[in-house]
Amino acid sequence: MEKSIIYASAVGVDTLWVLLAAFLVFFMQAGFGMVEAGFIRAKNVCNILTKNFLDFCMASLGFFIFGYAIMFGAGNAIFGLKGWFLIGAESGSRVPLYAFWLFQAAFCGASATIVAGGVAERMKFIAYLMYSFIISAFIYPVVGHWVWGGGWLSQLNFTDFAGSTVVHAVGGFSALVGTMMIKPRSGKYNPDGSANAIAGHSIPLASLGVFILWFGWFGFNPGSTLSVGNGEAIARIAINTNLAAASGGISAMSAVWRRFGKPDLSMSMNGALAGLVAITASCAFVEPWAAIAIGITAGFVVVSGVVLMDKLHIDDPVGAVPVHGFNGIWGTLAVGIFGQKALGLSHNGLLYGGGLRQVGVQTLGVISVVLFVTVSMWVVFTLINRFVGLRVSREEELKGLDIGEHGMESYSGFQIFTAQ
Repeated sequence: MEKSIIYASAVGVDTLWVLLAAFLVFFMQAGFGMVEAGFIRAKNVCNILTKNFLDFCMASLGFFIFGYAIMFGAGNAIFGLKGWFLIGAESGSRVPLYAFWLFQAAFCGASATIVAGGVAERMKFIAYLMYSFIISAFIYPVVGHWVWGGGWLSQLNFTDFAGSTVVHAVGGFSALVGTMMIKPRSGKYNPDGSANAIAGHSIPLASLGVFILWFGWFGFNPGSTLSVGNGEAIARIAINTNLAAASGGISAMSAVWRRFGKPDLSMSMNGALAGLVAITASCAFVEPWAAIAIGITAGFVVVSGVVLMDKLHIDDPVGAVPVHGFNGIWGTLAVGIFGQKALGLSHNGLLYGGGLRQVGVQTLGVISVVLFVTVSMWVVFTLINRFVGLRVSREEELKGLDIGEHGMESYSGFQIFTAQ
């Protein structure tokens, strides 16, 4: 009797922990919205916020109806087949099913919303809604099943603690496919190939968004323990998360300062987000010094990625692809370099005498996920383009999607210039 009471109390505490983490991850939607709103022009702010709001609605429904069953249901090494509408579904941990579902649904919504930034200022609202449901119901859950649902990658000991690949690489490379297919914004590139800077309208909004995301990440990563039983691990995850963000922000600022002669705040903020993305896979399995190294590298990756995207004429208004896609890859590979068996990893990383075993598994996983996501999202966007079209008209783009798509303004009563 006493043991059952103790167990019930432990489950209750774990449930509270998971729910609080889910609430923090949910609040990250506001962070994404503020970052994207700040980095785009004033005439499109209502549109991007509507997309951020509705993609979580679509993600919640898609993940409830189909996604959870595919991700965590009994099935095979590729996808689950049991638990549609959560009927007959089981929790993936000892917390109740509904608490576990809410936590995972918040992750799903975070992955879906990444694409909004990459295709900002030119994608049709109806097309975005269709995309949001499909990625949440089918694409994201398949990758999640491979890694967290007992699928083939988990059987190979591929490790992604909180989602550098499952959440961020999936969202980042979906954004890459979307922005390549929808083409650059009007006026972004000149006939001679040079790029024009299209400044966002509010650095304060973007700054607020970054702080919200940073705060939310303390639910994203520590909450992925799904239990309060190991306080030392939770504390290590939290400090690693913070150090990676801080070092990413500093290294990105240093890189852009040296390259362009000015310390750019927007790039520094993306560097902090890049550090957060990169540490997400390994936060439980590395020492704090390694988190700093991972964050520093992430900052350089995001700056190099932004420059590369511009050279390739891939127009990503908020840096979604370098932050989430490229650093999702880097963070996943970092597990095989800095991870330690003593901290819970299945095999030691390269720097701890483990050789290339874990690096090889991580590389295989990254390649497989990127290929699956890029091919499947190409099919999805192609079909959406065929039936409803992906891009708004040039006239609507110049006028602004707030007026064209929603018939309203974000800053009513203020003069908004729409020449570009």
